[in-house]
Amino acid sequence: MTSSSAAASVHPSPMLEENLDGAGVLRLTLNRPNERNALSSALLDALLQAVDRAGGNDAVRAVVIAANGPGFCAGHDLKEITAHRRDADGGRLFYERLFADCTRLMSAIRRSPLVFIAEVGGTATAAGCQLVASCDMAVASNAALFGVNGIDSGLFCSTPMVAVARNLPHKLAMELLTTGRLMSAEEAKSAGLVNRVVEPEALHQESDALAARLVKRSRAVLALGKRAFYAQIEMSFDDAYDFTQRVIVDNLMMADAEEGIAAFLARRVPVWKDR
Repeated sequence: MTSSSAAASVHPSPMLEENLDGAGVLRLTLNRPNERNALSSALLDALLQAVDRAGGNDAVRAVVIAANGPGFCAGHDLKEITAHRRDADGGRLFYERLFADCTRLMSAIRRSPLVFIAEVGGTATAAGCQLVASCDMAVASNAALFGVNGIDSGLFCSTPMVAVARNLPHKLAMELLTTGRLMSAEEAKSAGLVNRVVEPEALHQESDALAARLVKRSRAVLALGKRAFYAQIEMSFDDAYDFTQRVIVDNLMMADAEEGIAAFLARRVPVWKDR
């Protein structure tokens, strides 16, 4: 693993801004505002590389995914998709690669040892809503809208629904997928897609405050807990308890658990091993 200490902009890209602050919060900002931050193949690649780098960097302790411009993310780039219809195979090979790359990105976020926060200031639709649903937490402006409205363009949001249907009640997910209706930030919060809804001017501060709580925790324990959380929700009740019994014992054997308990009993701030 690598490390970095000072606040810095790393691996600059015209379509993805990366900024790591001194506390260990990495901010990934989608920067295609004129295209509503649509996930082109190049942006998907930049995001996937940034997620992979973050997981291997000891200095990174939490990740915020934000966006420049009025829209958070409009999903896949339909202009790019349309352009590839002129390919010899009608675009099939490009589409296979595009959605495989998107799946790799969403899976990488879920499997990362880091906790990801989506900061949603505008509309998040289709794969943009999938990106929000793939993050571990989300903070939204009260002006934000959410949907999986590919159906409006004759394209059922098959891949976005994997993440979205694991965040929302099934009947609501089906309504959004089949009607194209967009839901408000408040409805998204009530349904479980979003943690907090704030005024637009408070959005950045709210996501930073949430990230600030994460960076005070043990990175290793958060990684163990995130991995266990997603594993157990796919299990039966009994299997989940069998699995998590082993996880919590493994956790207790970690140096950070020993330090954390000792610090709690001594009423002092813990000093984590990876600090």
